[in-house]
Amino acid sequence: MFPSVILSCEHAGNEVPEYLFYLFRSEPSILETHRGWDIGAWKLAQFLSARLNAPLLGCHTTRLLIEANRSSNSNELFSTFSSPLTETEKEKLVRDFYLPYRNQIQNLVEEATKPVLHLSIHSFTPIWNGAERTVDIGILFDPDRPSESKYSHHLKEALEKTLPHLITKYNAPYKGTDDGITTWLRKLYPDAVYTGIEIEVNQKFASSLNIIQSEIAQSIQSTLL
Repeated sequence: MFPSVILSCEHAGNEVPEYLFYLFRSEPSILETHRGWDIGAWKLAQFLSARLNAPLLGCHTTRLLIEANRSSNSNELFSTFSSPLTETEKEKLVRDFYLPYRNQIQNLVEEATKPVLHLSIHSFTPIWNGAERTVDIGILFDPDRPSESKYSHHLKEALEKTLPHLITKYNAPYKGTDDGITTWLRKLYPDAVYTGIEIEVNQKFASSLNIIQSEIAQSIQSTLL
C-alpha cells in the first residue's frame, strides 16, 4: 500500500537554548509538564522507527518557545513565555528551529518513493480542564482524504485487535484537520501522493510504554502488508 513510511515527533523534547533560560526562571518546572513537551512520544517514535525501519525526525526544542506543530502565522506559534520576545528574537527562533525542522520533513517526503505514509507521533495529558479524557489512542486524519480515511480504518481495526482493552477513537482528543504538520503537508501534496496520520497516545502510559509499544508497532506493521 505504501512503499515509503516516515515518522516525525513535533514535541520530542523540552530543550531551551542557554540564552533563553531566563524566560523560565520563574517557573522552570513547567518544562517538565505536558505543556513543555509530549511526554513519552519520542520514546514511542524511536521504537516505531526501529521496528518499521522508517526514518524519524523530532523537534527537541520545547513547544513553549516555538510550536513546531502550528502554521507560521498561527497565534499559537509562540507561548505566553516566548511571546514577550522582540520580533528579531522571534525571527531567530523561526530561522534556527522552526524552519529547519519543517524543511527536513518536507525533504523526507520529497525524496520518498510515492505514495508516502507519514505518521506523526504525539501524546496528550489524561486530564484536561478538570475532566478525564476517555480515549487511550487517537487516530487523527482528514475525513475528506480517501487514503487517510481508508488507512485510519485499517489501523483502528488492527489496534483494537492487538490492544482490545484500550479505547481507540478517530479524531480524538483532537481533530485531524486542526492546524498541524500534517495539515500543512496536505496543502503541498495530493491525496494520491501523501497520507498524513497523527497518532496520539494517552500520557497515562508514559511510564509503561514498553507494555504497549510492541502492540502498536505490530498493528502498524499489519496495515502495511
